[in-house]
Amino acid sequence: MFSRVATAALMVSAGLVASGCTIFGSSTANTAESSSSQLGPEETGSLGVNAYLWRATLDTLSFLPLASADPYGGVVITDWYANPSKADERLKATVYILDTRLRADGISAAVFRETLVGGAWVPASVSPDTNIALENAILAKARQLRLGGVE
Repeated sequence: MFSRVATAALMVSAGLVASGCTIFGSSTANTAESSSSQLGPEETGSLGVNAYLWRATLDTLSFLPLASADPYGGVVITDWYANPSKADERLKATVYILDTRLRADGISAAVFRETLVGGAWVPASVSPDTNIALENAILAKARQLRLGGVE
């Protein structure tokens, strides 16, 4: 259920970026305080990044078509997505997983937005809060996965 809520929240927050509204609070996420030498195999598996952050990223972005996903470099790039109810706007996201530990600073997200103007796609502004909201949604899902709350 959470990934559907996070997906819906991301879509709504992306739709509200023009007005500067936010969906998620700006509080920082709790982090795991373990060093990379204390990680168990379930943390990284055979990936080059934290397995929980990787899975949470894919789950959170599951409504967007993937353009590229590199589990060793920790980069997920989506293709453009246009909400059928708002066909004059499209979104894409890039997520970088920067650490093998489950930490708030171990992930960086960038959302890109374009609007259809005169038959051509034109870059449009995205509120920095949208990027933070995406990072927080991924972190919350990763914590849920780590605690065993898989749905």
